[in-house]
Amino acid sequence: MALRAFLQRVIREGDLSVRLSSGEVLTLGDGTGTPVALTIADARWAAWLAIYPSMALGEAYMAGGLTLQQGSIHDLVDLIGRNAGLRPLKRTGPLARWWLDRRLQANARLAARRNVAHHYDLSVDFYRRFLDPDLQYSCAYFARPDMSLEEAQAAKKQHLAAKLLLERGQKVLDIGCGWGGLDLSLARAADVQVDGITLSTEQLATARWRSESAGLAERARFSLTDYRDVEGPYDRIVSVGMFEHVGRPNYQTYFDQVARLLKDDGVAVIHSIGRAEGPALSQPWVEKYIFPGGYIPALSEVIPHVERAGLIVADIEILRLHYAETLRCWRERFAAQRAEIAAMYDERFCRMWEFYLSISELAFRYRGHMVFQLQLAKQIDAAPITRDYMARNDPAVAVPVRQVA
Repeated sequence: MALRAFLQRVIREGDLSVRLSSGEVLTLGDGTGTPVALTIADARWAAWLAIYPSMALGEAYMAGGLTLQQGSIHDLVDLIGRNAGLRPLKRTGPLARWWLDRRLQANARLAARRNVAHHYDLSVDFYRRFLDPDLQYSCAYFARPDMSLEEAQAAKKQHLAAKLLLERGQKVLDIGCGWGGLDLSLARAADVQVDGITLSTEQLATARWRSESAGLAERARFSLTDYRDVEGPYDRIVSVGMFEHVGRPNYQTYFDQVARLLKDDGVAVIHSIGRAEGPALSQPWVEKYIFPGGYIPALSEVIPHVERAGLIVADIEILRLHYAETLRCWRERFAAQRAEIAAMYDERFCRMWEFYLSISELAFRYRGHMVFQLQLAKQIDAAPITRDYMARNDPAVAVPVRQVA
């Protein structure tokens, strides 16, 4: 049987039992770690899992074609991740990249709006169930291992603010502002004017409500705008967790636009998920069900476009495992609120998000995902020549302006 041969080849570590529809039980691994026992419902799911495991595992769990008798979906994904770490990543050739660029990642304006709506136009009440009160939906900064999620997200905002080198009265653009938490904090604490743009109508409504409720509507303004349509100039530009949605074919357009919008003495900070081990294919299940049009770049795919745009890389910082810890916090909070989330949506939705949070954490623990922060400028002296200033950030930036009602 194809599935038996596949599992015996790839599962070397862990304690996995798989019951097939025929009644046969496969015992796999070296018996270490948390025991996981599962059942495959029928031969069709067994065949699909053998043919296309990177798509079929998530689909089988969502549809009930794979059920767990011992252990959780996270335990299963962690076991798979530990074994995947023993195998090299699949590389993608130029022909495959060309086809994927044309088919999935072109992200023209209408497609970009549609892709964003697929994920970010879910109810803000849903995201409140597992995010921190400030609705930070990007990698936190665990300056200490004992930090809570709230503390680590506050530290992330402080860290970004320090790199932006904000001065009173400056004009700031946030490309992909989310629900507005970072922009509201910057506007209040640093006394700057922030223009936040998003393609999500749900995020826009929440960000505007928060701004008006906090009395910051004049200093923190939000609009439904594509980054390609923004008019400048700006003293500072920040983008957190949005570059992953740009798509490879648009990298030059993106950095050309950053260069065009940034004043000559300006500073930009781009915070994005990246690949530490070079270019590779997107995870197909995530691309289909979670982030259509998304792509996680390697720095080698990004820096040439920065250089061609005439921008100077003033600083690069790599955050290793910070996102794994962030996702762990989200996953645990999601589990604690699962019954309420199921009442809002349904069981299939819950299984989809459980799988998404788990395999995302796996990617950062075992498959070379990390976060990079690029500090960009036009002038060589736009930022200090040492990093000492990054420790002298304003603690007021870390305070959420208003908890979402």
